[in-house]
Amino acid sequence: MKLLIANRGEIAVRIIRACREMNIETVAVYSEVDRLSPHVLMADEAFGIGPAPATESYLNIDRLLGVAARSKANLIHPGYGFLAENADFAERVEDAGFCWVGPPPAAIRLMGSKTESRKLARQAAVPVIPGLLEPLADLDGLEAFVAEHGLPVLLKAVAGGGGKGMREVLRREDLGSALERARSEGKAYFGDDRVYVERLITRPRHIEVQVAADRFGSAVYVGERECSIQRRHQKVVEECPSPVVGADLRQRLGEAALAIVRAASYQSVGTVEFLLDPDGEFYFLEMNTRLQVEHPVTEEVYGVDLVCEQIRLALGERLGLQQDALAPRGHAIECRIYAEDPLRGFAPSPGTISLLIRPSGPGVRVDSGVLSGSVVPLEYDPMLSKLVVWAPDRSAAVSRLRRALQEYQIRGISTTLSLFRALVEMDAFRDAEFHTSFLDELLGSRRLEELHGEQDPQAEEAALVAAACLATMAAQRLPSDPFDHANGSRWWREGVRLAHGRYPR
Repeated sequence: MKLLIANRGEIAVRIIRACREMNIETVAVYSEVDRLSPHVLMADEAFGIGPAPATESYLNIDRLLGVAARSKANLIHPGYGFLAENADFAERVEDAGFCWVGPPPAAIRLMGSKTESRKLARQAAVPVIPGLLEPLADLDGLEAFVAEHGLPVLLKAVAGGGGKGMREVLRREDLGSALERARSEGKAYFGDDRVYVERLITRPRHIEVQVAADRFGSAVYVGERECSIQRRHQKVVEECPSPVVGADLRQRLGEAALAIVRAASYQSVGTVEFLLDPDGEFYFLEMNTRLQVEHPVTEEVYGVDLVCEQIRLALGERLGLQQDALAPRGHAIECRIYAEDPLRGFAPSPGTISLLIRPSGPGVRVDSGVLSGSVVPLEYDPMLSKLVVWAPDRSAAVSRLRRALQEYQIRGISTTLSLFRALVEMDAFRDAEFHTSFLDELLGSRRLEELHGEQDPQAEEAALVAAACLATMAAQRLPSDPFDHANGSRWWREGVRLAHGRYPR
């Protein structure tokens, strides 16, 4: 048995690890810039598929299928991103005689349309946000909707995802420009400029339900994930279970998710996403017909291997999970570590990683696609790794996350580690008092800069030297207990702050 991974980075590494445990050989593909990436070095075989631009490599279906044929692969796993939710790719994989590790192409196509999936949710008696079930024909249609439902509203690309093609509209005079921008983004990212509108729910929580279904009619939900901490509609922190979902709400969310699964004739693992309003009412948002970036938090809490389960389901095996046996144990939190500078408007930070120190210890997991010396290209999604912690309860998980973030060091490029180090110190995060606009509002208020101070691009080495000097001075000043010496304690804390707070990379 041999599986080709039509992807790169940490998800390719994750799939290789699952295949190793299942005694399945792996085939990696790589663009010219990824020649020495970890997934290439770990796979049993690796094949180049073209230049760095994704359209000439990871999105080139003919080249991917050509490698699958040359390597005599039996299965093709798309990971997430790139072609993972491309129904045409799934059809071509199956037509070429390979086993597609994912749902049926028809289900991908159905749930990939935001308007069609909303229709299906209504048919399945699952609550949906008030909005149109057909794309907007023109600005007149949008103005008519606003006249009936009022403001604010949310414009969304029909084929959208990942926060692309979405525009919030708070003022009537902005309707025209927002519609044009949403259409433009939809066309650029998805090749489809159709847009629909729905009522904007202010300050909701984003709750998603993990599901799995086989071709024999069995389906289960594997708890829920809290995904409310987002930047511009893109998740950056995820948790399992949600701090605000109890047993009753979990069951209702799970049953609603399974109603969607059955209505769509869905097979494989997937995720049904909901918005939870401040009054506790939930609404269907969309379904992701693939493995989610944040699947590790569910694995840690429910003791399942979702990638192995996904492969078994693709091979036609019966679902190996039983609903009655799926109970949450403890709490897990995931941070997405991006090659971006949060103190400079999240500007991309490509380059070479000169030093990489991963955290470890009890309850710490790092799913990574880079090593020390790895080159981070500009051409792809900037996510480097996922830091996941598990603990018996949420309070302990937050403390463990704080410790792991202090240990995690990446040099040579800027990363979002500084953002997460700031977040874990905030009462709102520790108390789980957040919503989908929380992070954008926080960044807009400049509280992150106030916490960490302005970052000098030339100051990293100076900060580390200063931290070492200050720590040495503190040790020289404190012949006995350092915490009994107010002045020395201050010096020590300042050194730690400089090394791990103000100038994190």
